[in-house]
Parts: sequence; structure tokens; C-alpha cells
Amino acid sequence: MPIQQLLAPINEFLACETPDEWVDVALENQRILLIDHCNCEKKAANTAISLIFKYSERHSLLMKMSKLAREELRHFEQVLQIMKRRNIEYTPLSASRYAAKLFKHSRKDEPGSLVDRLIVGAYIEARSCERFAKIAPLLDNELHKFYLSLLKSESRHFSDYLKLAADYSDEDIGERVRFFSEVEVNLITSKDKEFRFHSGVPA
Repeated sequence: MPIQQLLAPINEFLACETPDEWVDVALENQRILLIDHCNCEKKAANTAISLIFKYSERHSLLMKMSKLAREELRHFEQVLQIMKRRNIEYTPLSASRYAAKLFKHSRKDEPGSLVDRLIVGAYIEARSCERFAKIAPLLDNELHKFYLSLLKSESRHFSDYLKLAADYSDEDIGERVRFFSEVEVNLITSKDKEFRFHSGVPA
């Protein structure tokens, strides 16, 4: 499937593009970009596995999250391999504010809690795709090809999360999607003191 066709629903879902200022800093800090990307893949796998343990009675979620976790761990391995070839050590790196600030707004009651976690998952995956596509043409050939190769699976992850949210909600999810959209836009467009894969505008 052509890249633009993959990106169309993602760009429609996201309410803003990644600011050019983030792209500029990312190009200057590719070591941090790769380390944090590695962390993101690991955390994405962990999120999927956590959902499997917490919601073991929901069959469609188990099947989707099991496949997603395996794919994310494979991506984690691929980023590690790229880092090794570039002599980049996988050193500790503080987490960005992005995911924590999104998850902070999740409801406590069920099924609201599950629905919100799935919607947040959709935003994280969609923003990852948008950033892969935005930065890939500006990177060296290896990273260019790798980031574009991630778009297919990551775009499916976004749609899987969103469909599960709709399936498990006892009401239309439109209002919650719009709510998290506002939170997500603020995180992406506001000043951020740390550069990370999902950080906002560099302060």
C-alpha cells in the first residue's frame, strides 16, 4: 500500500502535524532519537502485555494485543541492531512526558478505563507513524528504509486500538477521542524541556 494511503487515516485522526522545530532537533540528536525509539518499542510491548493480563476475558483484545506485543518486540530488536552497528550504547534515558500525561486523564471506572487506555494507545501509535513519515526522508538510507518499513504495522496498531475502543465502549467514543485530541495537540505543540521521540516543541 502506498505511504500516503497508509498515512491518510492517521493524518485525519491527528489534529496537528509535528512542528518543524522538533524535526530540526531530531536530526541533530539522532543518538537520543534511537535510544528513545528503542524505549518506545519496549514500552509499547509492555502496554500490550499489561492489557492481556488485566483483561483476560476479552478474546479479541487478547488476540490483537498478543500480535502487537510480538511486533513491538521485533521492532525493539531491530532498533537495538541499528544502534549496535552505529556504536550507540543503550543507556538509560528518562521518559518523555507524552504518554504519562495522556494516560493521566484515563477514567477509573470500567469500561471507561479500558476505553481510554485504548484511545491513548491509538494516539501514541498514530503520532509514531506521523513522525516516522516526517523524518524518514531526511535521514540516511538505512534509517530512511527502516522507518518507512515500520509504517505498515504501526498504522495497523493505531486502527486496532481505535476499533477495540469502539467495540468495548458502552457509548460512542467520539467525545473521548476529541478530549484526548486536545490533550495530545497541547503536548505536541507546547514547549518541552527534553527532546524525546514524542516530545513537544524544543524549549
